[in-house]
Amino acid sequence: MEFKHVSVLLNETIDGLKVKPDGIYVDGTLGGAGHSSEICKLLTEGGRLIGIDQDEDAIAAATKRLEPFKEQVTIVRSNYSEMATELKKLGIEKVDGILLDIGVSSYQLDARERGFSYMAEDAPLDMRMDNRQSLTAEKIVNEYSEQQLFEIIRDYGEDRFAKNIAKHIVKARQEEPIKTAGQLTDIIRGAIPMKVQVTGGHPAKRTFQAIRIECNRELDVLKNSLDEMIQLLNPGGRLCVITFHSLEDRIVKNIFKRNENPCTCPKEFPVCVCGKVSQGRVVTKKPILPSETEMDENPRAKSAKLRIFEKK
Repeated sequence: MEFKHVSVLLNETIDGLKVKPDGIYVDGTLGGAGHSSEICKLLTEGGRLIGIDQDEDAIAAATKRLEPFKEQVTIVRSNYSEMATELKKLGIEKVDGILLDIGVSSYQLDARERGFSYMAEDAPLDMRMDNRQSLTAEKIVNEYSEQQLFEIIRDYGEDRFAKNIAKHIVKARQEEPIKTAGQLTDIIRGAIPMKVQVTGGHPAKRTFQAIRIECNRELDVLKNSLDEMIQLLNPGGRLCVITFHSLEDRIVKNIFKRNENPCTCPKEFPVCVCGKVSQGRVVTKKPILPSETEMDENPRAKSAKLRIFEKK
């Protein structure tokens, strides 16, 4: 299956990075290299792009797409949480821009064998973005306690029926292991009232999202990486982050805000005494959203939000 993915908020992100022709840029979620190829078009001989992705299919697709720019491009198979380490290996201490496009690619959703989608009933419950890791969706569904399942479906899926869904999963797996997307979807359907299923979209959507986030530690990785990325930026350098649901967006918003104004002094203090210094400014006071045209052409763009931070 060919790696296909339509880059969301492409022009807005490239504009937001303010690419310098001789700058160094990092795409921490390389994917099919849609954003990266546009960055490369703006670079001169002195410019450089480092592309990072943990998905071997993405690495293969990006390598092919960026072939015309191979003299300026370095592709690394890793998680963006290891960005500082990978850059150090390349002798790079600071960069001029970083891009993150968080979430699942269209290819990953459409590739039946990857198990990300609730639409492919016979798909295995995998959901790993990196097939080198041992934790899979199947392990989560069959080995996590009822309380653990409840918490991840409640917190990561924001599903009001999380408790009942967890209860139904545990009951079903006592009879036989849950191995396919279809099995899990049927169990979820049985845990949600029919009147809600009729009006509330696909009943399995939130649970699949929650399990995927847990499987890949997506929120923890994001939360633990942004401060370090800001420190990797040269003065005037920018960090652009595209998110696709409220949990991710909230993390980005709060960390950007804290880096802009890190002061912890009580409001009644006339001057700051905590000594914490601003790292820069939030360029996007409100997130940048896709245009109506983009949402019509690519329905998966509807929930996308872009936030930008500029280093001081």
